[in-house]
Amino acid sequence: MKRIAVTGGSGKLGRAVLDELAEHGHRVVSLDRVPLPGSPHPFVQVDLGDYGDAVGSLTGVDSKYGFIDAVVHLAALPAPGLRTNAATFHANMTASYNVFAAARAAGVTNIVWASSETVLGLPFTTPPPYLPVDEEYEARPESTYSLVKTLEETMAAQLCRWAPDLKMIGLRFSNVMEPADYAQFPGFDEDPAGRRWNLWSYIDARDGAQAVRRALDLDVTGLDVFLIANADTVSSIPSSELADRYFPDVPRKRELTGTESLQSIEKARRVLGYEPQYSWRTA
Repeated sequence: MKRIAVTGGSGKLGRAVLDELAEHGHRVVSLDRVPLPGSPHPFVQVDLGDYGDAVGSLTGVDSKYGFIDAVVHLAALPAPGLRTNAATFHANMTASYNVFAAARAAGVTNIVWASSETVLGLPFTTPPPYLPVDEEYEARPESTYSLVKTLEETMAAQLCRWAPDLKMIGLRFSNVMEPADYAQFPGFDEDPAGRRWNLWSYIDARDGAQAVRRALDLDVTGLDVFLIANADTVSSIPSSELADRYFPDVPRKRELTGTESLQSIEKARRVLGYEPQYSWRTA
């Protein structure tokens, strides 16, 4: 059993992560600017843009906890275009630096954080180098939001170089969904081009939480990154047909089967033991 701090615990993915970790016996605390009404999990209000606040949240808070074993960093402006480019950069880059540095100051060596599918080159105005996409090609940020995610991965690599006992795992989450979101999915077939931007991928928040738990449990040091998507797409159109129609000149690394995800989760399956349990098709 570990004491695990989850930044952004009031968000869509954060809520699922808190539940998943608690259900597996861990003690959790949600760190966020706003509380989640009705949540059974301890909450501490924190401004991660303030380094002192970040350090204070990870070194103990009277009546709540005295130490933290691991950190899950999910807090961020969650997508491009919500604020100006400069505001997005300053908010997300500063928060991530503060959390990573505060974790080191608190002696925490187990850090899992939300990177993003956007580092793959979304919205794929320039087609990907091959399909299914995976972690093997260099990041191709096409927005300020994605640039920050790419820089976070670079920063994590250097922090791990400085501290050989440090483990930092970046999970490149696809578009996070909850069961309530699935009512819109059948309509995606009417305009498949509308989901071309992320290769028709998604991640059920509960499966995303499973990936976080497995990444925390992984007994390694250093940096690693994983694509985290569901096993299927948001479409009932076969993935090979979508690839033929919208990316006819993009090579395929292998044969595509059924409605499998065009964001490969093979590495997460192999290394983390990750296996999606939920699908919009059975929701």
